[in-house]
Order: sequence, then structure tokens, then C-alpha cells
Amino acid sequence: MLIWFVIIYWIISVGIGLWAALRVKNTADFAAAGHSLPLPIVTATVFATWFGSETVLGIPATFLKEGMGGIVADPFGSSLCLILVGLFFARHLYSRKMLTIGDFFREKYGRTVEVLVTLCIVVSYLGWVAAQVKALGLVFNVVSEGSISQTGGMLIGACSVLIYTLFGGMWSVAITDFIQMIIIVIGMLYIGGEMSTQTGGVMPVIQHAAAAGKFHFWPDMNLASVLGFIAALFTMMLGSIPQQDVFQRITSSKNVNIAVQAAILGGVLYFIFAFVPLYLAYSATLISPDLVNKYLDTDPQMILPKLVLNHAPMIAQIMFFGALLSAIKSCASATLLAPSVTFAENIVKGFFRHLSDQQLLKIMRITVICFAVVVTFFAVNSQLSIFKMVESAYKVTLVAAFVPLAFGVYWSKANSLGGLLAVVFGLTVWISCEILAPEAVMPPQLAGLLASIFGMIAGGFTPRSLLKPV
Repeated sequence: MLIWFVIIYWIISVGIGLWAALRVKNTADFAAAGHSLPLPIVTATVFATWFGSETVLGIPATFLKEGMGGIVADPFGSSLCLILVGLFFARHLYSRKMLTIGDFFREKYGRTVEVLVTLCIVVSYLGWVAAQVKALGLVFNVVSEGSISQTGGMLIGACSVLIYTLFGGMWSVAITDFIQMIIIVIGMLYIGGEMSTQTGGVMPVIQHAAAAGKFHFWPDMNLASVLGFIAALFTMMLGSIPQQDVFQRITSSKNVNIAVQAAILGGVLYFIFAFVPLYLAYSATLISPDLVNKYLDTDPQMILPKLVLNHAPMIAQIMFFGALLSAIKSCASATLLAPSVTFAENIVKGFFRHLSDQQLLKIMRITVICFAVVVTFFAVNSQLSIFKMVESAYKVTLVAAFVPLAFGVYWSKANSLGGLLAVVFGLTVWISCEILAPEAVMPPQLAGLLASIFGMIAGGFTPRSLLKPV
């Protein structure tokens, strides 16, 4: 019965996405839903995009092994990212009425920086989208009781998400996200109630986790631990800000106030509901300790799905896997669309300046297909956990894109030379440290961020008489 529910749900959701695709007439519709979305839908798509496989599977698995200190990047850093976007960036970016975040870098720093940063943004999505594809494979494998392999599940999931994203773009993503947010919230709360009846309530789970030291959050007071903590927090909190999916939700809003409010509300909602899967996964230590012992050191991402399958009634299983599929699908579609749009707009269009709007729309759709193929191949062959895939995705944008964006918005001396030096210095130092000293006291991405800041300041204070167009 469960697998049939999954199939029916899958068909309905794809159908809704294709129905929403009827609204797409041009690139503005495809990339930004015609800049016309109301507050509830924008908030829902902010929340649903971030509430993905890492939230339901990756973060709980990491929490079970490392405690609260192991998940500083997500949900703490990722929630703060959305709130910071709403407070400090949404108003500035919305007022420019740009199609992509790459357009900002072109207007502020020139074509060279636009291309370099866009390539970094596109690469950063590789791990994030691959994590969603990998999670889809896991879900299909679990609900089919092994009849569908994880690789087969990845292929099925990637192809179906591709279908409505390809045709509907941001309109399909927004409408399906709104519906999927409702399913996520109801499903997570329902299954939380079901698990609480087996643990004797919420407090026994919290008390057990506290006794096991799982709520230890702050790092040890030594330089290596403190810098590692800061690097993990900054990677998600700052590295996620200069991303196309965040920008799309801002620019898709009907007005600037909606853009600001939706980012903040989405961040707050994400932070609150991200703890529900943590509670569910940890409740397994009370309900089925043998299950935890079996998977904790081999594949902890399986603990929560197996707990639901083995210890919840059928209706609870349907609610949980419905919520899980909703979370993964909404995140996968958004993160598949974002890099494809920015690559077409900021890389391809620059070489073919006389493209019509319909020709550019066609290129965006072709890019969606190509990116889907690449990330599916990466997901099938990667051995990284879902959490590590997502966490690692933002290192490149932290060192290459955050400083040019933040200084470009708030520093009057930011110029084309500073933008270029920020990108080059950040990438060079980060990559060098990853190769030569990945376990050094100073984490590579933090060293890259500092180098990027130095490059921006150096360029900004270079005398104007020495500057040439970059």
C-alpha cells in the first residue's frame, strides 16, 4: 500500500507542476514567476526549498552521532542565512529588478567577475542537488522494501522532478512548494505525535538526549575548535546568501515588503520545524535502540525511515513519507532550476547578445536537462553523506561570492578590481589550503574568506589613476 501511495502522490505532484507550467510565457515567468508572487507562496517556497533531504535525513543522522555541536551549519547557519537576507539584502536586490544574482555582479564589477562568480555558483549547486537525488533513491529503495535499488530510485526521482521543472520553471516550483509546505508541516507534526505515544511524551526524549550530552553546542575553548565552529557556521550562514535560489525567491515577490518578510518568515519557520526530524530520529534510541546500533556507524540516514516503517501505523508511514517526498522534491526542483537559469543568463547570453527572449528560454530549458544529467551522475557515484554534500556545497560561494556581494551592496569603494581580486584571492587560498593543509588549525574556507576580504579592500583602496577596466 505504501509504494502505491508514493506512486499516486508522485503522479499528482508532477501533474500540478505541469499545470503551473501553463503560466510560463517568457524568461521572467520561467526564472522569477513574473515577479508576482504573494507573501504566503513566497514564504512557502523559501521554507520548502531549504527543508530538504538534509533536514529530514542528514541533520538527524549527524545529530545522533555528534550532537548539537555537529549541526551548527544547518539548521543554525542556514536559518540565520535567510534572516540575514531579509534584513540586509532583500530590499537592495529587489529594487534592481534583475533576473539573476549574476546580473548584480556584472553591473557592479563587469563581465569577468560575472562569469567567475556565476561558475562558482553553478558548481556549488552540484552537491546540493545531488544530495536531493541521493535522498530520492533512498526513499524509493526503503518504501519498495528493496525492490527498487537506490540507483534506480535516483534515476526515477531525477527524471520526474526534471519534467515539471523543465516546463514550468519558477511557476511550477512555487505552486508545488506551497502545497508541499503544507504536507511537510502536517506530516512532521503528525508523526511526531505518533512517536511521542511510544516514548511517553516529548520530555523523556529530551531528557535522554541531555543526559547523553547531545545538547552540547559550543566548541571547546581552543583555537582549532573555535575556528572550526566559526567556519562551519559561516559556510552555511554566509556562503548561502549569494545563491540564485535565494535571489529567485526575493525577485519573484510581488513587492519589496513581501521579499523582506518572506525571507525572514521562511528562516524562522525553517529553524522551528528543522528540530522535528531531530526529535523523531533521537526517539529511536528509546523506541528501538537495536535499530540505532545497527545503522549508527554504517548508514545513520536510514535510522529515521526504518523507525517509521517498523514502529508506526500505516497512516503515519504515509504521512511521513509524503512529507519526506515533499521536502526532497521541493528542494530538488528549486536547486535544479537556479543554477540552470543563472548559467544561461550570465554565461551563455554573454556570448550571444542578440538572443531573443524565446531563444534564451529554450537555452534555459536545455541547461536544466544538462545539469540534471550531471548531478544525477554525481549522486550515483558519490560516497559523501547527504549532510556533507550540502555543507560542502557552500564553501565555494563563501570564498568567491559573498564578499563581492556584501561589499558591493554596502561599501562605496567596491570596484571592478576589488571584485576580481576578491574572487581570485578567495578561490586561490581556499583551493591551496584544501590541497596542502586540509586539517590545519585554520579551516580552508575561512582562510579563503579572509583572503577574499583582503582582495576586496586592496582593490578598493587602489588609486583610481591606476585602475583600468577589468
